[in-house]
Amino acid sequence: MQRSTSEFKHQAEVALQDVTLQRAMAKAKGGFVDKRRVAVARLPEFEQIRAEAKAIKEHTLAHLDYYLDQFERKVLESGGQVHWARTAEQACSAVLAIIGGSGKQVLKGKSMVSEEIGLNAAMERAGHTVVETDLGEYIIQLADEPPSHIIAPAVHKTRDQITALFHAEHEKYGLTELVTETEDIVNEARQVLRTKFLSSDVGITGANFLIAETGSTVIVTNEGNGDLTQILPRIHIVTASIEKVVPSLDDMTVLLRLLARSATGQEMSSYNTLSTGPRRADDQDGPEEFHVVIVDNGRSEMLGNEFHDMLRCIRCGACLNHCPVYSAIGGHAYGWVYPGPMGSVLTPLMIGLENARDLPNACTLNGRCGEVCPMSIPLPDMLRTLRFKEHERKLSNARARWALKAWGWLAQRPGLYQAVTGVMTAVLGRIGARAGRFRSLPLASGWTQVRDLPAPQGATFQRLWRKRQ
Repeated sequence: MQRSTSEFKHQAEVALQDVTLQRAMAKAKGGFVDKRRVAVARLPEFEQIRAEAKAIKEHTLAHLDYYLDQFERKVLESGGQVHWARTAEQACSAVLAIIGGSGKQVLKGKSMVSEEIGLNAAMERAGHTVVETDLGEYIIQLADEPPSHIIAPAVHKTRDQITALFHAEHEKYGLTELVTETEDIVNEARQVLRTKFLSSDVGITGANFLIAETGSTVIVTNEGNGDLTQILPRIHIVTASIEKVVPSLDDMTVLLRLLARSATGQEMSSYNTLSTGPRRADDQDGPEEFHVVIVDNGRSEMLGNEFHDMLRCIRCGACLNHCPVYSAIGGHAYGWVYPGPMGSVLTPLMIGLENARDLPNACTLNGRCGEVCPMSIPLPDMLRTLRFKEHERKLSNARARWALKAWGWLAQRPGLYQAVTGVMTAVLGRIGARAGRFRSLPLASGWTQVRDLPAPQGATFQRLWRKRQ
């Protein structure tokens, strides 16, 4: 279950005190950031590709209805079916209608859209057994936790934690040995999942892209589990959101050159798999039925507004990996499906700013997320816009609104501003001269409760600057 976004501050404090989480996040951050930097440096034309990718997505969004219609026609021509869902509830209902009956065993590939619509819970309520096949998703399913990262769901887990989890959960399969090496852990998961692949009725995957010219769906993975999930069961269901469509295979290749480099620092993911319709007569494998459930869930309302750019997101996770806040507290503290900078924009848009107002404020506005985003999404600008809307709608507390209003009034009067700040700087400089810092200060407890506030030098920057002229 996802935690509530209203408890973000408390959850962040708990995460900061979790020594095991801190160790796992520190290790993960270095790997993601360093590998991306090396991968981008090896591609001199990265910025050119980035600009081309942005143009492709903007063209597609400007003609979204056309390309979605084309995609549907091509899926139908290939023998598949397309189901349209405006809301999460409609999407879940469409999937359940396709599965039919009850008591089915359903394989699941990693899909953030399925997390967004609460698909697993809906299938379990309908009496089905859900088996996550992505190793990270399988780990957190055993732990009864939601993903903490959009590409590495179990990044918050240490190897020792996974070892203990597998030892406790796999005993019923006759696997009683305590495995501690990564290769052995993976092999144990493979043994358990192998029987699930061969006995399941339905396979559900997400889609990184929907190709309009061919009616193909694309998954990008580093495990073969995604492929097995969609070719072994009798029914293959794809859940994808409307902005995943791209016009052509050529356009997809441009985006692929950015995706893996930005996500994991690879030139290309291990598996880039296209699925087009159900099994044909001369195919050696594949499903008998092929269904694509296309979800809106508030995205069409973003078209053309101040958050339109967010629809270019290809879910690479680069903004999470480079965010100092996410790196410090992990994904669970954010309380909903999408964490980090992209989640701090998407979550308020999808569940309401009044339900997630702390998330846009959980940002230092250092700008790293915007710099590394392969689709040039201005995340800091959108976070500021959400903060403005929070203030405008009076969702923040009265004291904060009063303080901002007072500061804004003062900042518009340069002479008075300089005089007031000059007096305050001199007073604080004199009071804090001996210690050189403040460990407690009225109106600044949010800072001083976790760090010292350096004492001013006794003069404002502008006054010191004038003395040097």
